[in-house]
Amino acid sequence: MRDEFRAELQAVSQLLVDMAEGVRTAMRQATRALLTADRQAAEAVIAGDAEIDGVYRQVEERVCDLLARQAPVATDLRMVITALHVAADLERMGDLADHVAKTSLRRHPSPAVPAELRPVFTDMAEIADRMAVKIGKVLGAPDAALAAELDRDDDAMDDLHKSLFGVLLDDDWPYGVETAIDATLLGRFYERFADHAVNAGEHVVYLITGENTPAAS
Repeated sequence: MRDEFRAELQAVSQLLVDMAEGVRTAMRQATRALLTADRQAAEAVIAGDAEIDGVYRQVEERVCDLLARQAPVATDLRMVITALHVAADLERMGDLADHVAKTSLRRHPSPAVPAELRPVFTDMAEIADRMAVKIGKVLGAPDAALAAELDRDDDAMDDLHKSLFGVLLDDDWPYGVETAIDATLLGRFYERFADHAVNAGEHVVYLITGENTPAAS
């Protein structure tokens, strides 16, 4: 019975690693669509979101099955519950990439953000990508120190988010209200992507240490 539980839990862990790679790819493609008006990339993200949702449902089903059949306690229960929480954060990260892609499509064939904002979004995307990579690594091989690095990455994302508002609120902003609203929402999508990555990392830290840390959301 114990070997069966471990095998099933390993299958859940692999699904989470797959989700992490999926949301990383989605945000990379969404950013390309955003900055270069790549319609094909945007449509791929939107289509792929259903796949991420499908993996999330698989995790839910497997976790419910483990709880019902194995009745885990103590550390084993913590592992199962952590998997469910992490999957929820990853699913939301996929949704946020989907939002970025849909914003790019609304402005197609023009880029969704003006040239002045592209460096900021490029930097935000690089941080989002780095955080997604770390989530995949700590899910594959739990590492509290690496998971804790996500807080520092999130601080950098927050700084970029603030700098974006500085540009949008400048008296010389020349692009009008609609573009400013789009940029505000896009900044929020990246910022929330990072927050959910932090949440997932904190769940991993809890799994390793048994200690709760404050959630980002």
